[in-house]
Amino acid sequence: MIINYKPKGTCSQMIEIDVEDGIINRVEYTGGCPGNLLAIGELVKGMQVSEAIAKLDGIRCGNKKTSCADQLAQALKTVK
Repeated sequence: MIINYKPKGTCSQMIEIDVEDGIINRVEYTGGCPGNLLAIGELVKGMQVSEAIAKLDGIRCGNKKTSCADQLAQALKTVK
């Protein structure tokens, strides 16, 4: 299943996530901080959706109420 999620409150403009059987196969961000976002994508590859949500949910970026990592968690919460 491919999820295209438009983040809110971050520098990134889109997150594309490939999930199959509850496992994250691929995460690609459009916009944002390239190195950090590539690293996040690599770190969650092969991880269960529930584990990634538990690790990333609520992470903030500076004074913002969210972050690109938190927005990935929000996107993953839409996976059924």
